[in-house]
Amino acid sequence: MKLLHVDSSILGQGSVSRELSANVVATLHTIHPDLTVTRLDLAATPIGHLTAAHLAAAQGALVDDAVKFDVAMGQAALEAFLAADIVVIGAPMYNLGVPSQLKAWIDRISVAGQTFRYGDQGPVGLCGGKKLVIASSRGGIYSEGSPAAAFDHQESYLKVAFGFLGITDITFIRAEGVAMGDVARNGAMDSARKETAALAV
Repeated sequence: MKLLHVDSSILGQGSVSRELSANVVATLHTIHPDLTVTRLDLAATPIGHLTAAHLAAAQGALVDDAVKFDVAMGQAALEAFLAADIVVIGAPMYNLGVPSQLKAWIDRISVAGQTFRYGDQGPVGLCGGKKLVIASSRGGIYSEGSPAAAFDHQESYLKVAFGFLGITDITFIRAEGVAMGDVARNGAMDSARKETAALAV
């Protein structure tokens, strides 16, 4: 079984989402000892945002070496995603949405004919059967029922984006309110650890 572990936080060792995603991967290892993990750090090795040059290269146009290199990175990322049975994503909330590095990666794996197609009834996802676990961190409280729930363009976007690709088995491991003082942060982390441990049940 293959697992793709993607992190997108720019905070390095101080990142909540990185800690959560690492805990998720470790927990899944206990369930699947034979798990093969591929690691993708979008902050340390970012994949470029989709541009006209990338689209031109896909049509066979001549492009410079920098674009060729980035196209190859995008293709490798797509292949790793397609090969994975489980995908674990560390996804912090930045300014009410996902990090731009994570959005760039999603743009590069959302490829017509490979991860989705358009049929007579509209788009059809081609990635059904994958399990997706998203380690979500938020400075404030944005979960359903909170006064700020309408501002959530992070988890809501991820659910729709991967649903578009056909993935319906999506679990969110959430730590929110982590910027609201030590008590709130510690409580959020304890709750997320319990949610992670439940994956092994």
